[in-house]
Amino acid sequence: MIVNRVGDFGLALGILTIFVKFQSVDYATVFSIAPIFVGYEFSFFNFRFDLLTIICLLLFVGSVGKSAQLGLHT
Repeated sequence: MIVNRVGDFGLALGILTIFVKFQSVDYATVFSIAPIFVGYEFSFFNFRFDLLTIICLLLFVGSVGKSAQLGLHT
C-alpha cells in the first residue's frame, strides 16, 4: 500500500507540473507546446533542472509505483 502511495505522489506531481507549465493536460495541447520548453530549466535549492526531464521522471515514478515494477515492488 505504501508503494502505491509513492506512485500516486509521483504521478500527481507530474500532472501538476504539466498543468502549471502548459496550462492544460490535454495531450494534443501539451505535445504541440512541448517544443517551446526544450532547454527550459528551473532552479530548486540552487540546483538547475531541465523541465521536460523532471516531468518525464515524475510520470515514470508514477507508472512504476502504480504497476509495482522493479524499484518500487515489494
